[in-house]
Amino acid sequence: MPGSVRRVVRWGLVSLFVVVGTACGSAADVQTIFIDGSSTVGPITQAVAEEFQGSFRGARVPVGVSGSGGGFHKFCTGETDITNASRPIRKIEIELCAENGIGFVELPIAFDGLAVVTNPDNDFVACLTVEELQRIWEPAAERAVTSWAQVRPGFPDEELLLYGPGVDSGTYDYFTTAIVGEEGASRGDFTPSEDDNVLVQGIAGDRNAIGFFGLAYFTANSEALKLLGVNSGDGCVTPSPETVNSGVYQPLSRPLFIYVSLLSTEREDIQTFIRFYLENAGLLVSDVGYVALTDELYVLAIERFENRVTGSVYAGEGAMIGVALEDLLRE
Repeated sequence: MPGSVRRVVRWGLVSLFVVVGTACGSAADVQTIFIDGSSTVGPITQAVAEEFQGSFRGARVPVGVSGSGGGFHKFCTGETDITNASRPIRKIEIELCAENGIGFVELPIAFDGLAVVTNPDNDFVACLTVEELQRIWEPAAERAVTSWAQVRPGFPDEELLLYGPGVDSGTYDYFTTAIVGEEGASRGDFTPSEDDNVLVQGIAGDRNAIGFFGLAYFTANSEALKLLGVNSGDGCVTPSPETVNSGVYQPLSRPLFIYVSLLSTEREDIQTFIRFYLENAGLLVSDVGYVALTDELYVLAIERFENRVTGSVYAGEGAMIGVALEDLLRE
């Protein structure tokens, strides 16, 4: 992490150091903060955890990656204090949390754009429409749309090779909602992985490959991949911090979240970590390739945490494409 960023974070948290130093004391007195979940949100939380552990004596914050779905299962059965999620919690997960007495606080921490990418040797496509992406990924395309020529007239009659996040991934859920129109609905004959680095390697190794994942993974591997634009009806737009934050990159821009166990919020080290996270996320998310929320949204998130507002603003209904996060948090 750049030194300038590290200095700003530490200078901004002098008062919190007193809290942690007093509450935690030596390393032996500190409880581990257990975090798991989304591979998309993982790099953000890892950056925060590293900064937190570097700033506060004895802090231990391991960050696991089992996908949004896997993370929610661990969270709702009491295995973790915090879970990372690239989609809102589902009704079935809310019910599982309730069965196990797990209340939770839902906190937005960043914006992300889903990058649609292909191999750099692909010289015939620079942009795809939402309709063309649907034609590629919808359930009816399985073993039916197998050639680029079937995607658009003029494309070569070459094999279409698909890569995407696994079905436990919040990225998969959001993409299918935005492109296919139904969460979790897609063809099954693609190469899935919960590890985005595996997807990067696969697409970089196949000339006719196409796939999708969080923008940060494209940014980190831009020399090995080709970024495609998406046309939702108003012209071709490629994802970037500017187009994601402004909402121009549609329908593949989304908020990212952490969920905190209400029981865990009784611990002072958890309280301090969450305040640290929300007060410094705006500085750290861009350093790992994501888009910071507006200052107003971070203020609303901090208020939500301090007031221990439980439940999801999405009420278990999943992602709401095109709905402003500010409006949901103010309700």
